[in-house]
Amino acid sequence: MTMSRRDKLKTRLLARPKDFTFDELRRLLRQLGYEEQQAEGSRVTFYRESSQSVIKLHRPHPHPTLKAYQINQVLDALREEELI
Repeated sequence: MTMSRRDKLKTRLLARPKDFTFDELRRLLRQLGYEEQQAEGSRVTFYRESSQSVIKLHRPHPHPTLKAYQINQVLDALREEELI
């Protein structure tokens, strides 16, 4: 059985890699029903209307990779929503 792109991204996120990028996260969250909303400066909010779920992050810069605490924050939110 082949894994979907979403499943591959979920599996990759769950492994907490040091090179998980903001673009990968953006793709995964869109596939899970989140919409990206620009906040102030480098702040970004991902909102899932069906459950009113909100994930707030700072866009990583100058490098596009997420910090470990950001990955943990996203994983906590997705577990709370029972999406992983």
